[in-house]
Amino acid sequence: MAEKFVWVFVMKKFLRYLGLGFLSTFLTATPGLGAERINFYYPPFGEFSLSVDSLETFAKVGKIDQDFSFYASRATPQQLAQLRELLQQRFNVTPTLVSQVTYSPIGEEVVQQLGKLLLTESRQNGFYAIRASLILAAADREGLTVVNLLRKFPSNTVRVNFTEGLKIVDDLSQLLKKRDEVFASLQKEAIAQSANSKTDLSQQPDLRSPGKFRWQKKTFELNDFSRNRRLPVDIYLPEAGSQNTKELSSPPFPLIVISHGLASDRSTFVYLAEHLASYRFAVAVLEHPGSNAERFQQYFAGLAGAPDPTEFINRPLDIKYLLNELERLDKSDPSLQGKLNFQQIGAIGQSFGGYTVLTLAGAKINFNQLRQNCNSNYSSFNLSLLLQCEANKLPLRNYELKDDRIKVIMAINPIDSLVLGEAGVSQIKIPVMLVAGSQDIFAPPVFEQIRPFTWLSNSNKYLALIENATHFSAIGETTSGNNVLPVPAALLGPDRAPVYSYLNALSVAFLSTHLLNRPEYRSYLQPSYAKFISKEPLNLSILQSLSADQFNQIWNGSAPLEKSKVDPERSRRVKSQIKD
Repeated sequence: MAEKFVWVFVMKKFLRYLGLGFLSTFLTATPGLGAERINFYYPPFGEFSLSVDSLETFAKVGKIDQDFSFYASRATPQQLAQLRELLQQRFNVTPTLVSQVTYSPIGEEVVQQLGKLLLTESRQNGFYAIRASLILAAADREGLTVVNLLRKFPSNTVRVNFTEGLKIVDDLSQLLKKRDEVFASLQKEAIAQSANSKTDLSQQPDLRSPGKFRWQKKTFELNDFSRNRRLPVDIYLPEAGSQNTKELSSPPFPLIVISHGLASDRSTFVYLAEHLASYRFAVAVLEHPGSNAERFQQYFAGLAGAPDPTEFINRPLDIKYLLNELERLDKSDPSLQGKLNFQQIGAIGQSFGGYTVLTLAGAKINFNQLRQNCNSNYSSFNLSLLLQCEANKLPLRNYELKDDRIKVIMAINPIDSLVLGEAGVSQIKIPVMLVAGSQDIFAPPVFEQIRPFTWLSNSNKYLALIENATHFSAIGETTSGNNVLPVPAALLGPDRAPVYSYLNALSVAFLSTHLLNRPEYRSYLQPSYAKFISKEPLNLSILQSLSADQFNQIWNGSAPLEKSKVDPERSRRVKSQIKD
């Protein structure tokens, strides 16, 4: 499912860069076009076309011939460089993977949307032609490139729906401006709050550095036969006697569970598990077998079907089962006996794992909202809705996913706006920290973290904003070799090391304050501390309060929609994105 997001993002990323001219509209169609010529109609000026040969020449040698010069003259040197980079990009995917993805329900929806932009010679939706050209290009010796896609398109001419493309460019451009301005406004507020701090942070221990505890790792393989789920889990267990203070070093140790994201595995949060263990937390990092990297490898290889919507239920049940088994092992396994404190349990999750921990904290699936919004005509720039709408296929029941043993949660890049919604998120009554990255295009921060933050009713809540962080910035390097998603480097964002250090420090401070009831750690949860440890270009900000009214004022007052000359219909469309 995440693979489809990559292809859609390539299209939208370049729309953002290239603005409203002829070249930007051409690029709206670039990822799936194919033919000898690309035609588009621009009323009232008539029809325009561009040859594939011209693009190929530009891609290979950088030469702009007479055919391409009309369009190139309307772009900046930077835009032309970006276009050439895109044309040269080779996506290392197999034809089996492309076939599996484009024949899946979500993949078909994505290609249908692209087909509204990229029409066949007879002006029909380009769905079948796009899917065929993707598979053929991936199977070709030259691989899946833009130019090869053009060569494999089963038609001499592709017609670009210029009107639809221009509307997408306009809407996306405005929406991105609003996102950036909302983020900047919140960061400005956090900086203003930090100015009031009188704490000398330079004299406090640096929570980014490892703690004093040694730890050991134990691996278990649990089997929930009732659901046919095999659950590998790594336990990072502090060792007694690691510090001079005997009271602090003795077990039982507070327990933290970490839930990975889609197509990932337990090895991607080793850095966080080891850091927490060095601060006297026992950490259990499990794998969700229905949506982990191994499951996606099988799916992409054609050895298994698409991941099932029941993952929305099975993931939180995996953690419930894990806690039950650890309680059992605490009584029978000498290596764990008496080591875990089941009165002090916290949970951390990223992306789909963020959804997982939100449900464990009490958020319920919002079937009314899913039924209302998930239909064949629904479209949004929020790509996570493609995944969230899969929950609409679940049987309509009152699923009991909450686990009262979990006392605090930390959700990194969670998806929640539609599958949980305000009705679901507002039911959470325990301390929560939400983490958002400004450049996250899979779980957009305004939709999936900032606005949902206003729905939380508990006063002990925190919103950590990381400028220029992407959906992948918090994910550590896998030690298992299971990098199943061919994510382009542009989507990974800047060097992720600062983000790791932020999450290390914030998790220790948040868990110590609200799980261990140690108020001396509260100073690390202030905007002043975030400013103190921030490192360009991944600046960190922390907010502790943001009401729905404040958010609405920022949203409605931040964007230039009301100030610039745009048509009312486009203004309505863009504003409706946040309401969806």
